[in-house]
Amino acid sequence: MINSKHTKNAEISTLKHDNSIKQYESRTDMDIWSAFNKGNEAAFNYIYRVYAPSLFQYGGQFSKDEAILQDCIQNIFIELRRKRGHLTEVSNIRAYLYKTMQREVVRMIKREKRTSILSCGLDERIFPIEICHETKLIQQEYEIERKEIIVSAMNQLSPRQRQAILLLYEEGMNFKEIKEVMEFSEVKSARKIIYRALASLKVIIKNKQ
Repeated sequence: MINSKHTKNAEISTLKHDNSIKQYESRTDMDIWSAFNKGNEAAFNYIYRVYAPSLFQYGGQFSKDEAILQDCIQNIFIELRRKRGHLTEVSNIRAYLYKTMQREVVRMIKREKRTSILSCGLDERIFPIEICHETKLIQQEYEIERKEIIVSAMNQLSPRQRQAILLLYEEGMNFKEIKEVMEFSEVKSARKIIYRALASLKVIIKNKQ
């Protein structure tokens, strides 16, 4: 027998979450972050619901251990809640959270003494991004039968170039966001690494034909 009270409470909870999305979806990141930092629970719910799924997907580029990724996301939001009221201003929530996720995964792996991940933050030579066969880069620029060529070419790029391409095409970030995630001092550095990566890809692909 269905518990009508439980069902009604679930519907109310869902409605509250939907309202939080509608309440903040038209606001700027700075406004949303400021509201959250001042203790607004709806703002916190909005940030979690909007960004947690993409954080999980992005974290999958560093580790395929789903338990670790879930723990990392939980740790990030627990820490954000704990520091609420004392957080610095954030103008781009997604870039901020991606950078935090990257650091948290590295920290978690090191603590667990696992070897399934190596981070570009530790050494530029190591950044094992696994290129998905359905990336936007492949979908938009190349025919299906050439996917394997693109994947092979991507693997010949430097780790930092692969990360930049991933953020641009797979995550849909702009140069400013990539600059923040990759911790460049200037936006032009993000633009430069992507242009060089694309130029290298063209040469590699041409040589394979």
